[in-house]
Amino acid sequence: MSKLIKMSKVKYIRVSTTEQNTGRQEVNAKEFSKVYIDKVSGSIQFTERKEAKRLLADIEAGNVTELHISSIDRLGRNIIDILTMVEFFTAKSIKLFVENIGMFSLIDNKPNPSFKMIVSVLGNVAEMERNNMLERQRQGIELAKANGTYKGRLYGTRMTNEDILSKYKTVVRELKSGESLRRAAKIGDCSLGTAQKIQRLIA
Repeated sequence: MSKLIKMSKVKYIRVSTTEQNTGRQEVNAKEFSKVYIDKVSGSIQFTERKEAKRLLADIEAGNVTELHISSIDRLGRNIIDILTMVEFFTAKSIKLFVENIGMFSLIDNKPNPSFKMIVSVLGNVAEMERNNMLERQRQGIELAKANGTYKGRLYGTRMTNEDILSKYKTVVRELKSGESLRRAAKIGDCSLGTAQKIQRLIA
């Protein structure tokens, strides 16, 4: 007689930095058989995150049936990455529950059309907010430069070329596959200048 694998309900948590508190997302942690916590920028592709990789391995092993996240932007900062992961979970028959909208991706093991519509809207909003934030940062830097008050990065915070290539693996992949700089920057959630630097590094 084959050994049955116990299926489980799990939760995935992400915060952007090690200094950020995960308490708000962990308030219901006792409800889950396992909680995965990543402290990494949302611009890092889901499949490249340490704890997300463990989650995906458990899904592939058949140990997960239900996945909870606090909000859809925990999966990514651009709509392509978000919808890619939602489709992956659907293909694996994983019931994805997004807490802040109170909806499951599957109902009676069938895709929930309302969920997909709302997630598409929220994913686009998350991407737009990210782009707006980057634009405000760019404008702030330009203004500071014009006023002679821009100091650049703090000493010791400059990323090495290896750090840049590691952080923006999605951009590297898209550029190597022939995507334009602008398109690669959009997909990889970075500035056009960063994409240009990456292109020089991989040329």
